[in-house]
Amino acid sequence: MYRFGHFGISLLVFAPLGFLLVTAGAVELAFVTGATMLWLSMLPDVDHRVPGISHRGPTHSLLFAALVGGVFAAVGGFLGQRLGLTATIDGFGTVGLAAFGFFLGSLTVVTHLLGDVITPMGVNFLWPVSKKRYSLSLTPAKNTLWNYGLFVLGVFAVAAATVLAIRGI
Repeated sequence: MYRFGHFGISLLVFAPLGFLLVTAGAVELAFVTGATMLWLSMLPDVDHRVPGISHRGPTHSLLFAALVGGVFAAVGGFLGQRLGLTATIDGFGTVGLAAFGFFLGSLTVVTHLLGDVITPMGVNFLWPVSKKRYSLSLTPAKNTLWNYGLFVLGVFAVAAATVLAIRGI
């Protein structure tokens, strides 16, 4: 997928999560989560800019998702400890920022992988353990209709989730 396709997939994955966070009273956390997922939706494609790393290699794996989650967990843990911050979610209690950081960082990368697994090139989720690529082969990455279609669908899903959450449905 291209940028707008990945934005759309990120929005589609965020919509139910944002709904749950808003209905649980964590509106600010929902905003930060959605903004982070959009801002870093292209992070695995950093491999285009790093010499010696093949596209859809190490940065398109569950190992990379765990690594990014670990970095987010460290930052969240630091902020939580230094500033005394926690994520309070009604119905779920208090969630440590380290745990939420790991969840958010890894989810952001996995969401990108979901966008790439629908293309014929696929993704090697289990790099470096396996060389097998997984693909649903639904559309080429450059397909404009799919990229913008996913974006519009994602915007609609977030808008619908927001309206439903605000109405308390």
